[in-house]
Amino acid sequence: MERRPVIVIGSGPAGTASALFLHRQDPALAREVIVLEKARHPRPKVCAGGLIPHTLDCLRELGVALAVPNAVVHRARVDVPGRTILHEDRDMCRVVRRDEFDLSLVAACQARDIEVREREKVVHLERDAQGVRVETERGTYHARVLIGADGSGSVVRRQLVPGGRDCVGKAVMCDVPVAGIDWSGFHRERYDFRFTAVPRGLRGYAWAFPCVVGGEPHVNVGVYDVEAYGTGAMLHALLQEELGRLRAPAVPVKSFPIRWYGRGVRIAAPHVLLAGDAAGCDALMGEGISYAFEYGRRAATAAAHALAHGSFDLRAYERDVARSWMGKKLRRLELGTRLFYGRTWRLWFGFAARSPRAQEIGLRWYNGIDGWDRRSGWAALHAWWRGDVGKQAAEQLPL
Repeated sequence: MERRPVIVIGSGPAGTASALFLHRQDPALAREVIVLEKARHPRPKVCAGGLIPHTLDCLRELGVALAVPNAVVHRARVDVPGRTILHEDRDMCRVVRRDEFDLSLVAACQARDIEVREREKVVHLERDAQGVRVETERGTYHARVLIGADGSGSVVRRQLVPGGRDCVGKAVMCDVPVAGIDWSGFHRERYDFRFTAVPRGLRGYAWAFPCVVGGEPHVNVGVYDVEAYGTGAMLHALLQEELGRLRAPAVPVKSFPIRWYGRGVRIAAPHVLLAGDAAGCDALMGEGISYAFEYGRRAATAAAHALAHGSFDLRAYERDVARSWMGKKLRRLELGTRLFYGRTWRLWFGFAARSPRAQEIGLRWYNGIDGWDRRSGWAALHAWWRGDVGKQAAEQLPL
């Protein structure tokens, strides 16, 4: 049995970010870490692949270049019940293919002598007094600290982190070549969000993201609902409506769960931490990549502290996440699902649609621009009242 101080399960953004942030804190410790991945990179990953500005800031902080093909977004179209909102600003998002992006993060780990072992599917986990025994299809390991970064359907969560609230949404999506369809978003560097089905019972939205597949312009079209159970037929029907609106041909459709973070969610147990989608992402929009990096930062700090002090309860990690700006932001986004997707949708969509100042604050807060996501709700209300949004768009884009 191979013994390691830290083992990471999953080599997506949360798993690799955990290892990379650990390397920033303690390179010697990071070189003793192994990351176990059940597949082999580049592996298929169903995800829209949007990187908001905060994600790009995290990449720069880690010294990882965004060197994979991506579609840049400078414009947004948001359709809410009864109104269309148009917005433009520089670099609101970059859209990547997750197979390419995740492979680049694995390469960044390997460049720092962090070992990533592929085709190591976990079959059993068992906690003991000294840590966690990890059995894969190829071997047996023991970790003093185990970081579960294995996605919404996390094996680590199911086997080692009991109790807590079950918060799972669902999305369906597909990729369509833009040639011959009725959508200008790729060439206009725009993404679209449509909340127009909320009055019909959807607790979520439809999207259209520009993306590059095999070097060719595509649109990633999808529909998300904050509630996974019993929504499948509605999501597929709405996706077909969206494809019909774009005059797009029939293409293969993929569905996937999205675990989101909210009050009562458990993300730690003795010797075990959850990170990324295994812990929970944004409930309102289902965005998870930026939070994967922030979870990774905190998981690395908690693992290093536990090893240095010999204290492996790790509930402090759960409390630290809840009290951090990230935990507060995630809980506010959960509140947003009740405001915008519940009975009060008319009030809140109406307010957001009629207040350009609220739109600017909301976008900066969501994207993590100028530290807005670290500000309190009172600070946002004060800025809205006084019109002091802060740094404005650098320049207007040509039409």
